[in-house]
Order: sequence, then structure tokens, then C-alpha cells
Amino acid sequence: MADEIKSLGELDVAAGGDAAVAEAPATPREPQRDALGRSYATGKRKDAVARVWIKPGSGKVTVNGKDMDAYFARPVLQMILRQPFQVASVEGEFDVMATVKGGGLSGQAGAVKHGISKALQLYEPSLRGALKAAGFLTRDSRVVERKKYGKAKARKSFQFSKR
Repeated sequence: MADEIKSLGELDVAAGGDAAVAEAPATPREPQRDALGRSYATGKRKDAVARVWIKPGSGKVTVNGKDMDAYFARPVLQMILRQPFQVASVEGEFDVMATVKGGGLSGQAGAVKHGISKALQLYEPSLRGALKAAGFLTRDSRVVERKKYGKAKARKSFQFSKR
């Protein structure tokens, strides 16, 4: 019992390994851009799906062929679309072209925001930390619950009648 092992380092040496574990160097992420210098991402929220392309430009946002102000008339929805640029502090540096289908306006705005965030981090991987910390790269997975048979809605029952 004179050869007792008192630490994990000694255990590693006794097992025949190196005392210092060699860590693989983290490879920096490569920007993903197409031949036209754009980055593409798909954003989703509720039933809405947005296809988003970003490229360097003057900050023009086009949704389904219309200007952002015309498509999303409510200021709250316009603010939602601007959030990824504000968090990444690149306001007015990228043009956005998005096509969005499904859901309502609120879900579509969330889908475009998700797509913009994903495309920004693909275009410039250094922005990933700020966008991830703000929670913009996570898909909001809440969807409307389906209606069940024998029920008025998803969970609501028909009115009970005792007599």
C-alpha cells in the first residue's frame, strides 16, 4: 500500500496517459455566403416560416416584395424585426430580403426575426455570442394545440347537462 494514488493526476500517470490532457483547439467558424455574397437562413415561429437572405447594404428590409413598413404596419412588429441588428450593433449595415408564409402577422414577424438572427450569425460568426445571449437563435417552439374529438376546442368541453 505504499503506492497509493492521491490525486486524479497521479491516477492518469499510473494508467499510462499524459498528466496534462491535450485539448483540441477550437476551430473558428467559417462565414457561409453564396456566390452573390448573401447569407441564407430559415426562421420559424408558430405556423409561420420565413426564408431570409441578408447582404451588406443600406439597411433596407423587404418582406414578400413589400417594404417592411408596408407589410408590418404595426410599430411593435417593426421593432421586433430591428432587434437582432440592435443587439449585434450592425444597424443599417445589411439589406434583408425575406419571404414568409403561414401564421398571422405576429408569428411572421417572429419568424423573420429568427431568420435574420440565424443569417447574421452565418454571415459574421463573431456576432453569434451576442445573438445567442439575447435568445434570438432559439426557435420559439410554442404552437397551437390541436383540437381533440369530443371537445369544443383543444381542451374545452361541451356544456354539461345533468337533466
